[in-house]
Amino acid sequence: MATRQSRRVRRRRRLLLAAVGGLLAVGGVAAALVVSFPGAAHTTTSQSVTSSTAASAAARAVATCPLTGEPAPGGVVPQRAALAIKVGNDPGARPQSGLNQADIVYEVQAEGGITRFIAIYQCAAPSAVGPIRSMRWVDWHVLGQFGSPVFVYAGGIIPDRQELAAQTWIHRVDALDFNGPPFERISTRVPPENLYGNPAGIWQLVGPTRPPAPVFQFSKAVPAGGIPVSTLNVTFSLEEPVEWTWNATAGLFDRSYAGVPAEGASGAIQSATNVIVQFVQSVPGPYNESGPNSLGVRSMVIGSGPVWVLRNGELFKGTWSRSSLHAPTVLQLANGAPIPLAPGRTWVEVLPRTGQASWTPASN
Repeated sequence: MATRQSRRVRRRRRLLLAAVGGLLAVGGVAAALVVSFPGAAHTTTSQSVTSSTAASAAARAVATCPLTGEPAPGGVVPQRAALAIKVGNDPGARPQSGLNQADIVYEVQAEGGITRFIAIYQCAAPSAVGPIRSMRWVDWHVLGQFGSPVFVYAGGIIPDRQELAAQTWIHRVDALDFNGPPFERISTRVPPENLYGNPAGIWQLVGPTRPPAPVFQFSKAVPAGGIPVSTLNVTFSLEEPVEWTWNATAGLFDRSYAGVPAEGASGAIQSATNVIVQFVQSVPGPYNESGPNSLGVRSMVIGSGPVWVLRNGELFKGTWSRSSLHAPTVLQLANGAPIPLAPGRTWVEVLPRTGQASWTPASN
């Protein structure tokens, strides 16, 4: 009995194998049969998931922050506009908060020999930025190249506020209109140097926005023709003797005032991967900004002029040009070749030609 049963089992196996062989001769059916096996189905699904994961990882790997040229945090560029915050820089405003987290900082002449900053954020979002101060005419002329940015300021003279209101491409946020989050008056500073804002909360005020297009070109490769430098001196006025010193260990330029390190509220020295000195024409504004004999300065950031670009411990001389309000600033060497920046944070010194700039060569 057992022998006959064994013969029947062997015969069934032969028939099954013959049927499978017939099916394997037909491509479509064979494929269906293979996929129907649990082991094969698992293999196919795993390969599909692996391919999808690899594609997502590759997409994340190439995502770069538009204003720094660095890899985006988590491989994803935040879907939000450039956020520009006007930050004070008179001695009472120091030390400031959040400048070292800005993608780009513009230093612009205000009045009375002082400067102020336009700190621009897109990928990074520090918890607090400030002190926030009043806007100036030059601000929206700088910001035209950033698409539809959010601009935060604390008031301003009526003519400038009226002209700013006509710029419908910009999201205006006057911090003086708020009596609470995302702004606060801190108790450790005195007005008007005690107004601070939270970038994450400010972005929420304006709703969905889109990232800006890149304003500068970036490249890890250092262009040829640079001059090795140790320090850069930028003097807006006798009250503002700015120095940038190359820190080869950190790969950054460190900021100071007459030899005194410019520290932020965290205690870290203000620094930048790139420093641009944009020499511009300037004229007195038609209105007093902060009392009698305090005409503002209108720096012309549309047009062209000389430029110094510092990166990787070297200085590159060339020209800057910008054809219109919404065009980006183009940086070129004397031969017309572009001057790319090193990926990282950039400070732009918008220096009226009434100011002075000089550099010290690196010692051998």
